[in-house]
Formats: sequence, C-alpha cells, structure tokens
Amino acid sequence: MRVTNAPASRKRRSRMIQAAKGFRMRRSKLYRYASDAVDHGRQYAYRDRRTKKRTFRYLWQIRINAAARAAGLTYSRFMEGLKAAQVALDRKVLSDIAAQDSVAFAELVNVAKAALKAKPAATLAKA
Repeated sequence: MRVTNAPASRKRRSRMIQAAKGFRMRRSKLYRYASDAVDHGRQYAYRDRRTKKRTFRYLWQIRINAAARAAGLTYSRFMEGLKAAQVALDRKVLSDIAAQDSVAFAELVNVAKAALKAKPAATLAKA
C-alpha cells in the first residue's frame, strides 16, 4: 500500500493557499501558482524591510541637513558637534525634533557649535 502522508500534505497546501489570500485569480486558488506567488512575495518582503531602513535613514539625514543649514551649520559638522558633546540622539529623533520643535533644534545646534569650538583645544592638549 502506498503511503501519501495525506493529512500533512493537505495541511501544508491549505496553509499556502491561506497565505495567498487576497491574491488575484489562480494565484489565490491553485496550490502551484499560490506557492510561487507567496514565495516571491516573501522574498520581496525580506528585501524591502532592509530597503525601508535605508530609505528612512536617508530621509532623516535630509531633514536634519535642511534644519542644520538653516541654522548655519552643515550636516556633517552638526553631527560631529553632537558627537563631541556626547549627545546620544539618533537620526530619527533628531529629524523629528527638526520638523516639529525648531526651538529645541536651535538649542541642539548651539550645543554642537559649542562642542566644536571646544574640540580643537582638546585635541591640541593631547598632542
């Protein structure tokens, strides 16, 4: 007698069909096409989760740069000043502050400028 493993196979196939819910035509009805569609969809999802992180970081940098330049400082000098001042805010928070609260961002710019002025003296003292 041939063993087909029918319950497990049926469960596996129905799970794939369930994952293809919302797809159009035979991609949502037939196992062969649903399997391909779901596999492709999962590959795209994996890839684009990483792309999303990249894209948002780029957006945050643009927002910070625009606000910093309006305050008379470039992005790189602003970030260097914050690092020298040991301000531990990430780019997401900084861009939100830049967009929402210009007074707080101006204060951060002042902190960065002060740290940049103090920085050359600290490097000369080490040498």
